[in-house]
Amino acid sequence: MVAGFDKYFQIAPCFRDEDARADRAPGEFYQLDMEMSYATQEDVFAAIEPVVYNTFLKFSNKKVAAYPFPRIPYKEAMLKYGTDKPDLRNPLVIIDVTEFFQRCTFKPFLEKTVRSIKVTGHMSKGFHEKMLEFAQSIGMGGLGYLEVQEDLSFKGPIDKFIPDEMKKELLELANLKANDTIFFIADYEARATDLAGQIRSELGKRLDLIDNSMFQFCWITDFPMYERDDNGNITFNHNPFSMPQGGMEALNTMNPLDILAYQYDIVCNGIELSSGAVRNHSPEIMVKAFEIAGYSKEHIEEKFPALFNAFQYGAPPHAGIAPGVDRMIMLLTESQTIRDVIAFPMNSKAQDLMMGAPGNVTKEQLKEVHIKLDVKE
Repeated sequence: MVAGFDKYFQIAPCFRDEDARADRAPGEFYQLDMEMSYATQEDVFAAIEPVVYNTFLKFSNKKVAAYPFPRIPYKEAMLKYGTDKPDLRNPLVIIDVTEFFQRCTFKPFLEKTVRSIKVTGHMSKGFHEKMLEFAQSIGMGGLGYLEVQEDLSFKGPIDKFIPDEMKKELLELANLKANDTIFFIADYEARATDLAGQIRSELGKRLDLIDNSMFQFCWITDFPMYERDDNGNITFNHNPFSMPQGGMEALNTMNPLDILAYQYDIVCNGIELSSGAVRNHSPEIMVKAFEIAGYSKEHIEEKFPALFNAFQYGAPPHAGIAPGVDRMIMLLTESQTIRDVIAFPMNSKAQDLMMGAPGNVTKEQLKEVHIKLDVKE
């Protein structure tokens, strides 16, 4: 954009030091990278949605949900789905019932964030036992539940802890009907959110609620610009080079944890295909944004000299996105891991077993590049 190109796209190999997981390979992967000058978030959505939609339509026999794809703010996604990568084929939604249970007498829920998930029908004893086993496997102490009877009374382990005069309120709060079952998850907020998301996914699988005959897309928008790290310090939540919503005024006047960024992810069936952003093209805003996260102007000049120097010449506002080609192929071929669709994939330790890489480096090779290893032979 600084060089004067108003737009571009490329299929680009990328190299990133990442831990391996089912949808992410360590080292190299490919992106359908695109950017446009003078573009808004909506311009990016309008450009990429037909490409993604028609790609999945052409190379799969499954149903493909039409665009425009739903836009879900990050905060809403974390509350309703317990993740910023929601699988919208799963119809279950998480409900916050924290305030309600602070007025009850169930001690394990007091002073905690409490989330609930409603499902239709009563479950067997064996189903509850298996769900309890799963809950314990992800670190939960238990999994409370209530079943709604025909007369709209409750039956379940925590029924006696809910005052009779409050039971109608819970029915209305969770939109409960006769023969519904509601599950409860309680912990501190971030963990309750994560655990509720995992319980939602497991319930969707065990109850066979997920429509495997289709691709369902959505956008996650309005990511927080900042968050607190494990030490309580302000740090970037997502992409530090995104434009904060509200620009310099927001950085100067707002609580950093309340500032949102023009960042967005496109998600398909619970898999993040791509992150994108309206880029921060202003050196002044960049310096201020990094200062809030504890970095000096000198740090930016040292670590990102090409970007920072280029912006001194006047970069236009620009935005872009880069969907992962490998991930799309993984979904289209219904593969279990991204390594199934990559030629010569590395294993989970980032090793290429066929090539024997990485291998040992000789002292002569290290000397050529002025590197000395202070490790035992």
